[in-house]
Amino acid sequence: MAATDHVLTIQSRLTGRDHQLLEWLADHGVLTSDQIARALFPSLDACQRRLQTLHNAHVLGRFRPQRWEGGSYPYHYVLDQLGVDVVAAQRGGPIPRRTAAKQRRWHLTQRANLDHKLGVNGFFADLAGYARTQPGAALLQWRPAGFFQGEGSFREPGDSPFKSLLRPKVRPDAAGVFAEDGRQVKFWFEYDTGSESLTVLVDKMHQYSDMANDFERVRPVLFSLRSAAREGNLHQRLREAGVTHPAATLARDSLPAGRCAANAVWWAPQGDPARKRLIDLDRFVLDRHTDRDL
Repeated sequence: MAATDHVLTIQSRLTGRDHQLLEWLADHGVLTSDQIARALFPSLDACQRRLQTLHNAHVLGRFRPQRWEGGSYPYHYVLDQLGVDVVAAQRGGPIPRRTAAKQRRWHLTQRANLDHKLGVNGFFADLAGYARTQPGAALLQWRPAGFFQGEGSFREPGDSPFKSLLRPKVRPDAAGVFAEDGRQVKFWFEYDTGSESLTVLVDKMHQYSDMANDFERVRPVLFSLRSAAREGNLHQRLREAGVTHPAATLARDSLPAGRCAANAVWWAPQGDPARKRLIDLDRFVLDRHTDRDL
């Protein structure tokens, strides 16, 4: 049977939720079963049953890394060849090579920063899960780091053609738009593993400030930091460096049980010292900057 026949056959069996998952995996590479369950399913059991079905149909591939201390991690899901074909058909792209899925999986399993990629993807999976269960909340946009590699990738509708030529020095780990309470906040996202010095993070903030000046719009930079100690040290370094571009942080080791990034977990040091909800960071920006996009 030709590849196009397989695509037509499987498409009649895919749900809207399946297509959302395939789109995410096409753009973001890999998600664990736990992340997929939080983002899209009412329970882990229901998620695992559906993932098994999609795996058996060769829509999804999977691998399970081993823990150095023994045991294994949850299954990590990627697109299998039929999944690659389905996404290409949905997007009107060319027929993929027959080795496309194998090459993608090899690349993901071999990359040294897999933990970093899963950290970024887990952050947005949590936001998607929150939006799925909270009326009026929505994850409107989730763009990966690779989106910002091309020429003109930071330009938005309404920008002058000249801005297509601007090449900011900074590349975010991801970017998002989150909505709640009839408002929305656009943000850049940085996932910190502790491998970079605080000096590097401060330098990134200067680069975000330069980009805001070049494009004449401001978005807060959200840092997910590995510890509360590192969070406090970063804010001190930002103050000492005179950084004024809005930044907000959360510390993963202090995140209350049952809370995610949509909740009041963000330390935005200017003004009210209380931790802020993600959606309230739109006011944090508007209080201090003019951004036509917010």
